[in-house]
Amino acid sequence: MLSEKQSNEERHGGIVELVAKRGFLTIEALAQHFGVTVQTIRRDVNVLASEGRLSRYRGGAGLASSIENIEYERRQVVNLNAKQRIAAKVAQDVPANASLFINIGTTTEQAARALLLHQNLRVITNNLNVAKIMSENPHCSIVMAGGKLRNRDGAVTGLPAVQMFEQFRADIGIIGISGIDKDGGLFDFDLDEVLCTQAILRNSRRVFLLADHSKFGRPALVKVGTFAQISALYTDTPPPEHISTLLNEVGAALEISG
Repeated sequence: MLSEKQSNEERHGGIVELVAKRGFLTIEALAQHFGVTVQTIRRDVNVLASEGRLSRYRGGAGLASSIENIEYERRQVVNLNAKQRIAAKVAQDVPANASLFINIGTTTEQAARALLLHQNLRVITNNLNVAKIMSENPHCSIVMAGGKLRNRDGAVTGLPAVQMFEQFRADIGIIGISGIDKDGGLFDFDLDEVLCTQAILRNSRRVFLLADHSKFGRPALVKVGTFAQISALYTDTPPPEHISTLLNEVGAALEISG
């Protein structure tokens, strides 16, 4: 028997999938389809809208924007517990004396916090927040990318940042993205940010992708890459079955923080 949490998450995934197919559905239609109350669907839609997985409208729900991410301050708190669990799991798989790329994102920032007790890390990042967090670890050496600083979230992008990543070959690239489509494509919202992440993919011996459950099926405009380019996906709940199948086909591990 499914727990209440699992039942809610399965229904949330179903709502996102159905809205993606139809474009817009009323609250009443969703309640009837899933056999729950209107009040339950309203709560579901509020949660999904806060995660950026769909857009809330008067009387219904529609497709989420594929061209604009939710605000950084909101992203910091959305699914925070899930991100912290993912980060803790990742930290277990990062050895001492490792070299790391870490990109822009609130989940990768949690990974930086989880790595604070690690010994002799070399971190190369274009995330000002990650650099600040990791600077608290006296046993960590940090290389910060140059380029254009994005004030709202501490991201550093542009050609100098991309070129810096190309100068290194790191043991592990730790990356976050904004959305994963049904074919295993990895997507984000900002081209400059994506160019940096693609440089990380090219220059990492292994790539750990960090994505909580809200990223599955979430639309975003710019393609980062595919599952074939990662070593492992770290997430907080079992993903849709087809995602597990795709990971298995390319030999990427699935790590669930639970």
